Parts: sequence; C-alpha cells; structure tokens
Amino acid sequence: MSFTTNIKNEILNNEYPKTELISELSAIVNISATIHENLFEIYTENIGVSRRIYKLIKDLFNTEITIEKESINRLNKNYVIHLQIKDEKNKILKTLGIINDNNQRKYKPSEYICDNLEEKKAYLRGAFLICGSVNDPKTSRYHLEFIIENKTTAEFINSLLNELNYKSKVLKREKNYMVYLKESERISDFIKLLNAYTSLFYYEDIRIYRDHKNMTNRLNNCEQANIDKIVFSSNEQLENIEKLKKIKDFDLLDDKLKEICIYKEKYPESSMQELADIISIETNKKITKSGINHRFRKIKEIISKQIE
Repeated sequence: MSFTTNIKNEILNNEYPKTELISELSAIVNISATIHENLFEIYTENIGVSRRIYKLIKDLFNTEITIEKESINRLNKNYVIHLQIKDEKNKILKTLGIINDNNQRKYKPSEYICDNLEEKKAYLRGAFLICGSVNDPKTSRYHLEFIIENKTTAEFINSLLNELNYKSKVLKREKNYMVYLKESERISDFIKLLNAYTSLFYYEDIRIYRDHKNMTNRLNNCEQANIDKIVFSSNEQLENIEKLKKIKDFDLLDDKLKEICIYKEKYPESSMQELADIISIETNKKITKSGINHRFRKIKEIISKQIE
C-alpha cells in the first residue's frame, strides 16, 4: 500500500462537522465531476474515496446514487469506480457552490464554501482525497502534488495553500495543471492539516533520519576537507624548508626560523595549532598558531626574494 493511500485511509476514518463536509465534498465534485444536462458523474480509482463520496452525498442530500466498478485493463485487473447522481442534481451542485443561480458552471466555489479556516482546510482535504499524492519520504525527494484539469480550480487550490503559508506553485503539465509543494517541512505541516497523524509520525521519523544522515555526511566531508587542507599545507611547509636550506646557511638563520624548521621536520604531520602546542610545551615559551603561521610566511618571503 502506498504512502498516499495510507494518508487517505486515515482521512477517511475521521469525523467532521457538516459544514466542513460540504466544503470537502465541494472540492471533490469541483475537481472530478463531469456535469451533463440531467446528471453529474465522478470517477475515482480509490474505492475508499468512492465510498466517502457516496456517503457524503447520501447523508448531506438524501438522494439516490448509482455506483459501479468498471474495468479499464482486464489484464492487470485495473478498475475505476463510477458514481452517477441524477436526483436533485442542480440542488446539490448549487449547495456545493459548483453552479450559480442560472445553472452555469463555476470552477471557483462560492465564498461560503471556504468562509473560515476549518472550511478551507476541509476543501484542501477534499482536493487531496480526489487528486492529491505525496512521495514516500524514503524516496530521494520530497514532493506533494494535486493534478487538476481546470486552470481556475488549480489556481484556487494554489491560493488556498499560499494563504495558509505552504508556498505552493502551479505548473502546466500536458493537459492538466499541477499544484505542488517541495519543502519537506511544509509537506509535513500539510499532512498534519489532514489529521493523518500516523502517517505524519512515519514521515517525520524518516525525515529526521535523512536529515541526520545528510548532516553527518556534510560533517564528514568538512572533516575530510580540513584533513586534506592540513596535509597540503604541511607538505608545502616541508618543501619550503628544503628550499630554504638550499639557498641559505641554516646556522645563519634567525633562531625563530631555525626553531620552526627543526620542529616541523621532527613532527611533519602536525598542523600549525599542534605545532604551536608542541613548541610551547617543549621550549616552555608560549607561541600561538598565528605566530607559527607568521614564521612560515617569513620563510616563503625569503625564498621568493632569492628566486627574484
């Protein structure tokens, strides 16, 4: 069973007030219904969602609904659920804000459908049930989307999401429009909005694990980069000491330069901080990393002047 299906099953097990159920059903019908002169019909591949639609229409409007399973691929045994509503067609569509008083189709619902925060959440819940999906967090990327045929409806869903600070976007994709979220935290917040808490805990567990793993990898990469930097710097320092000995009489060098050369050759793999600590302990004279760096710069200057 997919992660999306698990979320939808959780939604289907929750109870909500009548006003919110009307908003939820409005989104489902707006996005998925095909309206004819004497009826409207809905197709869905999710049998749980089809039962939800049937129950909502039955409970809210007390009308007859025809529901049947239709095969679309006998070989793979794929099927869709077909719901057909004839009785009280216009009354239902007007109540759901799908048609106006002149029975003309609207793709943006009436204002009362999303009049408050809970109704807006309910509308988004209905949209997710009928056309939403979210990647399993175990996959390589975070992605939640709604696939919607009508541009006005897609833009309305997008506006609701952005009003609730989900920072969604709309993208034209073939014959449809995709409203999508990419940020993992906002996808998590949306699952929470759906009251799918079991799925939310699963999502967060995987997300925390992945974030921790990524952080560990970044720290390891930084540590390796620092090691590489130290090794490169150390090799350069040893090479400069060899060059210095070739162009200058070592015994005539400044005592501080001789000291740094002796200790670097004695501890060739040491970093500048480690070298500063060693010299401070063994000579009983405090020297800092900055002081060590200054001496190596002095050696480079001597070499550079000699080459010129």
